[in-house]
Amino acid sequence: MQDEFFMREALRIASNAKGRTSPNPMVGAVVVKNGRIVAEGWHRKAGTPHAEIHALKMAGDLAKGATVYVTLEPCSHYGRTGPCAKALVEAGVARVVVAMKDPNPKVAGNGIRILEEAGIEVKCGVLEAEAVKLNEVFLKWISTRRPFVAMKTAMSLDGKIATCTGESQWITNSSSRRRVHELRDIYDAILVGINTVLKDDPSLTTRLEAYDGRNPVRVVLDSSCRIPFDSKLVSDEKSPLIVAVTEEAPCDRVNALRAKGVRIISCGNGPRVDIDILLSELGRMNITSLFVEGGGQVNNAFLKAGAVDRVYAFIAPMLIGGQNALTPVEGDGFARLSDAVRLKEIETELLDDDIFVTGVVE
Repeated sequence: MQDEFFMREALRIASNAKGRTSPNPMVGAVVVKNGRIVAEGWHRKAGTPHAEIHALKMAGDLAKGATVYVTLEPCSHYGRTGPCAKALVEAGVARVVVAMKDPNPKVAGNGIRILEEAGIEVKCGVLEAEAVKLNEVFLKWISTRRPFVAMKTAMSLDGKIATCTGESQWITNSSSRRRVHELRDIYDAILVGINTVLKDDPSLTTRLEAYDGRNPVRVVLDSSCRIPFDSKLVSDEKSPLIVAVTEEAPCDRVNALRAKGVRIISCGNGPRVDIDILLSELGRMNITSLFVEGGGQVNNAFLKAGAVDRVYAFIAPMLIGGQNALTPVEGDGFARLSDAVRLKEIETELLDDDIFVTGVVE
């Protein structure tokens, strides 16, 4: 129970850097001496010292003979920083408790091996499920080299995202909209379809009252390269823009966008962007997470491609009705209930009167 108590604290402080460590994982470390926490540290940003280094620096001489709780196996390789496993050995710690092994092939048990060969007692697997959830984004990217995909929807109680006339602002309340911006702040990239750009001319930035959120990279599915050159996404320079096209896109428009600093990704030769190609390309660009805020057609494309990892659903207590009113997932859907996309690990929350539901795809 004591190990779980201190590991829970390590997990808590690791989450301080949510959305800031990509493409690295979030990691927290706690140094305990004589049953008391004497130092803490967490990884703040890729390329900066890891959690263990911050904690050991704070602990100083108190690290000798101490127990260190760390949410992910200490690294064993030289990158932009040195190996944390060797730093723990040099500090003279007596015991290391690890929540989970690192699936990164550069580590994959080597960090634990270094500790054990130095005579340090290692215990692994404490609150492992919580550690996996904390780093769901990193774990997906490091194992597949494709981004973790979250799909967001905002709808009425009867599942409409707009009225039959297309009116959609605002179905959900201000608390729900703030939560959306908090989510944008922690994802590497945000994606919409070209119809959203043509209809709303969105900026897709993060707007939070307390502070300026980090703007994600913006991605547009635009098979024919129809995006207006004077749209906010092209002209505001608030965040990089990626436009995903197909080989059918006119070369003159593609070249004109490139000249404006827009990155173009060619995703197949069909009438629609190939989602698999797109995700592979984004993964190669070290985009580890993607927040999909598209309409029903975009959502359908990602679901049919089996590309969605998590769903965020905001549900307003209103009934809109209308046979032709848009729904969160358009297209032909799934013909059999056995084929429907199901969620697990469900969490619910009231945001004033709205209902917020999230879960991971089974």
